[in-house]
Amino acid sequence: MSAVDADAYCREIEAHLCRRNAGHLVRVTGPAFEMVAGWAAKGIPLKVALAGIDRAVERREAKAPGRRPMRVEFCEADVLDAFDAWRRAVGVGTAGAGGAAASAGGQTNAEEPRPKVGASLRAHLDRVVTRLTDCLASGAAGDLESTIEGTIAELGEARAASRTLRGEARLAFVARLQAIDAALMAAARGATPPDVLETLTREADRDLAAFRGRMSQEDYARAVEAATMRLLRERLKLPEVDYGAS
Repeated sequence: MSAVDADAYCREIEAHLCRRNAGHLVRVTGPAFEMVAGWAAKGIPLKVALAGIDRAVERREAKAPGRRPMRVEFCEADVLDAFDAWRRAVGVGTAGAGGAAASAGGQTNAEEPRPKVGASLRAHLDRVVTRLTDCLASGAAGDLESTIEGTIAELGEARAASRTLRGEARLAFVARLQAIDAALMAAARGATPPDVLETLTREADRDLAAFRGRMSQEDYARAVEAATMRLLRERLKLPEVDYGAS
């Protein structure tokens, strides 16, 4: 990334920090500038960096609201965590070169889905149903309304039983959630106008530009598709039904 691009990237970070700090200006200069410019050089998309900053600010506010403005130096761990999650989701791997293929929903499928240790499947389903219901209530579902309603109905019936699922039955249900997520995103793609998909694809291509030279053409095409679907999910505010993605 050029010095001009790095400078623009840092200014966007600075402006976002100002907004998140209730208008208090926190300058990104000196060592902080070098750190943020390093994010740009690593290929961390601006949206991903901003999401990491949001996570850091929200966690600090939950613990100690009203404290002095958050400095960007205290956001780096969250930014890097968000970047690692993004790379896994779009299929470029944590090393930034190559990586597993990604599904249409923007999740890698290098291994079979499995339940997560210490996580509540019932809580995950509750969150998904709540967000899907909010999507319907907002009127943003459009042509996806019937698909979302069907998804809510299926998950609603499964929530009570999810508490007692064990062994193979639990594995089968987790795999079913992955399939539901893939079907939801396929329907979302089909309901999205071609010009919107083209715009999202261009944005995904820009986000992945730093990795293009390290990937085969086939892997890069899969990564762009996964990143496009991730952007579409964000645009439509659709939750990740896949339990392994939450």
